Amino acid sequence: MSAAQETLIIEAGRTERHYWQDLWRYRELFYFLAWRDILVRYKQTVIGLAWSLLRPFLTMLVFTLVFSKLAKLPSENVPYPILVFAALLPWQFFANAFTEAGNSLISNANMISKVYFPRLIVPASAVIVSFVDFLISGIILVGLMVWYGFLPDWHILLLPVFILIAFAAAMGAGLWIAALNVKYRDFRYIIPFVVQFGLYVSPVGFSSNIVPDEWRLLYSINPMVGVIDGFRWSIMGGNAHLYWPGFVLSIGLVVVMLITGVIYFRKTEKTFADVI
Repeated sequence: MSAAQETLIIEAGRTERHYWQDLWRYRELFYFLAWRDILVRYKQTVIGLAWSLLRPFLTMLVFTLVFSKLAKLPSENVPYPILVFAALLPWQFFANAFTEAGNSLISNANMISKVYFPRLIVPASAVIVSFVDFLISGIILVGLMVWYGFLPDWHILLLPVFILIAFAAAMGAGLWIAALNVKYRDFRYIIPFVVQFGLYVSPVGFSSNIVPDEWRLLYSINPMVGVIDGFRWSIMGGNAHLYWPGFVLSIGLVVVMLITGVIYFRKTEKTFADVI
């Protein structure tokens, strides 16, 4: 064998032992997948960018009309559109990431069935694309603050912490639904239902402080309650009050969802190429 030739050694179990190193080795693929989806959504189109702003803005208007003008719910001493949008930002990020990550493996079936790489890269890149939408939608929140002359206090410095928590919730749920959607294709019908149902049971259009005290802890079983309350607390400052037992419960469930999502995804990942 000439010096120019290389010897390929196939070693049993190497993929398992070096999986997390492979994530770093294939980082360029991660960048490519995320950048490809971003370009498809925004390049040479006005609708993609405009829709990222128009959809949350219209949702905010509807929620403000229904919950503030008709239902007369309290606004925590801040303009009601800011109350709504401070919750709509993390919810939209979670819902988009959940949907995109859930369908990501099926959308990249050809690549998964032909080439080895850590499959975790695919749903992770989908979450990143949803995070770009989240950043763009944040422009509306800044505009609302300027319009109403609302100035956040020092709590806003902790907003990156709650963004990380929202990212963990989106990633954990995304990994679960992505793996389940490959194994059980009926889950593609469940994804829109979960997103729609979750919007109504999460405190997006109203403050979770209107929930009776005896139900607050049970209500906080929804992990997005803690994420949304954390966002409001950091953006609205002293005008928002955290229910700490429920907040700790929600955040604990986010951590559990992320850890179990990674474990289940890794457990089923080896079968994706066969069943996809």
